[in-house]
Amino acid sequence: MNLEVVGPYRKSSYSGHDNNCVEVAPIANSGRAVRDSKDVTRPSLHFAPAQWAAFLTHTKAEAS
Repeated sequence: MNLEVVGPYRKSSYSGHDNNCVEVAPIANSGRAVRDSKDVTRPSLHFAPAQWAAFLTHTKAEAS
């Protein structure tokens, strides 16, 4: 699986001013990489497309 980050990391528009959040970027296999915005030197977590879709579905269901 190709885990190369192919796009910029982005923070949520819901992030506060204290930078206490995560950043997300696309990876080559259409999945996503997630990293800690307070320590970008730490390794990121990588999610396959199906894992990322399941996460988004669950998160949206919890928010409503």
